[in-house]
Amino acid sequence: MHNLHRALGLATTPSTAVTGIDIAKQKPVQPVTLVRPHAAARAARFFAEKFPGRSMYAVKANPSPDLLKILWDSGITHYDVASIAEVRLVASTLPDATLCFMHPVKAPEAIRAAYFDYGVKTFSLDSVEELEKIVDATDGAEDLTLCVRLRVSSEHSKLSLASKFGAAPGETKELLFRARQAADALGICFHVGSQAMTPEAYSNALERVRAAIVDAAVTVDVIDVGGGFPSSYPGMEPPPLERYFETIHRVFESLPVSYSSELWCEPGRALCAEYSSIVVRVEKRRGDELYINDGAYGALFDAAHIGWRFPVELLREPESRSKDMPFSFYGPTCDDMDHMVGPFYLPADVKAGDYLEIGMLGAYGSAMRTAFNGFGSDETVIVGDEPMVSLYGEEVYGEEQPEVASNVVTL
Repeated sequence: MHNLHRALGLATTPSTAVTGIDIAKQKPVQPVTLVRPHAAARAARFFAEKFPGRSMYAVKANPSPDLLKILWDSGITHYDVASIAEVRLVASTLPDATLCFMHPVKAPEAIRAAYFDYGVKTFSLDSVEELEKIVDATDGAEDLTLCVRLRVSSEHSKLSLASKFGAAPGETKELLFRARQAADALGICFHVGSQAMTPEAYSNALERVRAAIVDAAVTVDVIDVGGGFPSSYPGMEPPPLERYFETIHRVFESLPVSYSSELWCEPGRALCAEYSSIVVRVEKRRGDELYINDGAYGALFDAAHIGWRFPVELLREPESRSKDMPFSFYGPTCDDMDHMVGPFYLPADVKAGDYLEIGMLGAYGSAMRTAFNGFGSDETVIVGDEPMVSLYGEEVYGEEQPEVASNVVTL
């Protein structure tokens, strides 16, 4: 891969405080991804040390091997994988990691390969059919941890995950009983939706768990509260994560579960959102619309398709003195859907040729990229400044930089 640090004449030590403005000064033609290993490491340490149980990273949020290594080095040893491709990726990147196959609907071949080739022993399910599939594909293995996924409300989250997966109340009793017979360890899991804006999302879901346990009268060894832990975006400023942890721990301690039961969670966004941002160039301005060189088919999928707002900054020296005004973005492709409504607030004098930094793209931004219409860039630079927004902050863990194998990483 092209060494962007060298091409742009930038220093190549990880501790160098390269920033977005340094990139903009070099006038790159293509979008440039900025990665912040120290931010991902800080988030991982926060969860590893403060969550009152086991934190496993949801790989789908950002499958970068470099990020996986940073999280491992910072205390994350378990990984939530959703496909056999993710199993292979994590196994090849982190041979000692523990993998949990938490997609509730899996191909039998994927289950068999995961169990027999990669030693995966934890599987999620939400139906009797899936339970039978797992038992059959593992040849009746007796060392499985089986996590029954319950359907819970997503009313407190910005993105719902309440309709596709999860056993409904009338289905859980038989499913839990049968899973208990097949499992070495029985778990219950759920997902409150992405970007849960209040701890109440978890306390409500855990009350659903309580009712299911009482109804089925089974011994439960694992409670997995899933993902949904939020990051901060414009108009979506959540309470401190400690409040989520405190609420989860309080309700978990009151559940009728095994005395040795474990508490798990599956953060994705919360571990990687602050990891990266992107520098883009304004190619054209039309009123309050800016045409930029990344968009809906690149790192800004969420901004286009679900109206997600990301923090933005004009990279110009000296700084603009104009007041901010709302803009929308068009991406570089020929497609009208390559449109990000925003609003994105920038100085009113922004013009073609200016560079912008769009922040908080570590979660799903890189994972959703395509090369549609021939646009796209894998140019990536490690930077040493802080994310535009952080739920962790320097006061939590200081400025220690994790060691990285390379100064240019691939997302």
